[in-house]
Amino acid sequence: MQGDYPFYTALTLFALATAASPGPNNLMLTASGALYGFTRTLPHMFGILGGFVLLSTAIAAGLGTLFNTWPALHWLLKLVGSLYLFYLAWRIASAPIDGETAQGQRGPLSFLAAVGFQFINPKAWTMCITA
Repeated sequence: MQGDYPFYTALTLFALATAASPGPNNLMLTASGALYGFTRTLPHMFGILGGFVLLSTAIAAGLGTLFNTWPALHWLLKLVGSLYLFYLAWRIASAPIDGETAQGQRGPLSFLAAVGFQFINPKAWTMCITA
């Protein structure tokens, strides 16, 4: 049991660093909370949790071996993820400041949409594969 402390320390630091650092989920939740409020954003929050658990389970059940079998697939995931993050950054940087866009929005992301988003979220993939 005493030999496990370095493992749990590393795991805890990894979880804190990846959960607290900016990523698509954090940005989308911040925007949703600002536009629609905390209560209306709850399904989005729970969808992220559910989708991340589902993605982690799929990778642990064998989906992660694809990246060991075909290293080019991991490189492709990094490339697509980086392009997506640049796209999100550009959208944030070029967003109108006056709030006119918010009036045309359909509402916060639903639970199922947030679950599905985890499967295209590059940070979620990176976290699951690394863990």
